[in-house]
Amino acid sequence: MNQRSVSAGNTEAGKPVYLDYNATTPTDPDVAEAMRPYLAEYFGNPSSSYSYGIQTKDAIENARAQVAALLECQPHEVVFTSGGTESNNFAIKGTAFANRDRGNHVVTAQIEHPAVTQVCEYLERQGFDITYLQVDEFGLISVSDVEKAISGRTTLITIMHANNEVGTIQPIEQISRLASEKGVTFHTDAAQSAGKIPVSVGDLGVDLLSLAGHKIYAPKGIGALYIRQGLRLEKFMHGAGQERGMRAGTENILGIVGLGKACEIAKRDLSRNASRMRDMRDALYKGLFESLENVRLNGHPERRLPNTLSFSIQGVQSDVLLGKIKGRLAASAGAACHSGEVDISHVLRAMKVPEDWARGTIRLSTGKMTTESDIETAIRIIADAVSSLRDTADGSSMKRRL
Repeated sequence: MNQRSVSAGNTEAGKPVYLDYNATTPTDPDVAEAMRPYLAEYFGNPSSSYSYGIQTKDAIENARAQVAALLECQPHEVVFTSGGTESNNFAIKGTAFANRDRGNHVVTAQIEHPAVTQVCEYLERQGFDITYLQVDEFGLISVSDVEKAISGRTTLITIMHANNEVGTIQPIEQISRLASEKGVTFHTDAAQSAGKIPVSVGDLGVDLLSLAGHKIYAPKGIGALYIRQGLRLEKFMHGAGQERGMRAGTENILGIVGLGKACEIAKRDLSRNASRMRDMRDALYKGLFESLENVRLNGHPERRLPNTLSFSIQGVQSDVLLGKIKGRLAASAGAACHSGEVDISHVLRAMKVPEDWARGTIRLSTGKMTTESDIETAIRIIADAVSSLRDTADGSSMKRRL
């Protein structure tokens, strides 16, 4: 990691420790620098034939090559989108509607991101049949369950590469082989896995793969969709002929350049960053589990993203805990209480995490800018807050008994 990236970490005075990299990442300084000229100096429309347009058109194609290098695919198989949500919508709707004459069945999982599950719910309202596969206690999908779900009407399987809440990595390679044997198109949402583990489309064997820029230190509002050459999709955006006629609209040059540079950095530093994030994650895990009682890990203990730690604290409500540490530590909750009702995430419910544990679920996710000081501070903040909440609960219980 270069010094400029380190200096963008969480140790600046007065700023909360940031351990929510699965939610979003800061823009890498080198990405911001690559984007800078396209704020003013290079402003031409890429569809124009004169020099202003040629400059920006060249920038797009350079970025496309950078994204393709990370995915190990051909540049013409990369389509730029507004983000991971659009990429998922394009992949799922595009495949479903383009192949409706062959069948109307889609296979997915109960733990997918809403950018997948809500698209599938929309397709159900359009007459499609959706199978939502169950997962085991670790959030892992069974390949045999996928095989059983496939029928002669199945045209698409969409399974995320790694879960955003608990980090469990799915057996994508095995599912892709099965999909290929059955002649079914296979899409994976790789928004959380890119930049943390390898996302070679050849090794994964997928036909479609979604990327989100803001998960890999690029700006928000930009993403990409890998579409295997020869695959037929219904057009998602109608208008002019941008992105080889697949996605109309004047290109987001600034975002595209940023995504390209972020992918270049992600590929270059993948091994080092993954090792760094894992070390920080494991130090966090060790410190918390030594400091707290009645704690359990969520997600697969081994098949898990190197940066993701989801854990449950019995007897503590996660939203109350986050409220207590607000301003000092940025993290995510797996459950929230509204008007006396506990809203547990669909992922934890699918994994059948008992409610008394699920309501106390916290997700912490490290990044390439996370420092040892961040980890030490986070452990202390959480341990002190949990201790305070438990003391308060014990005091209230004592008063009730009296």
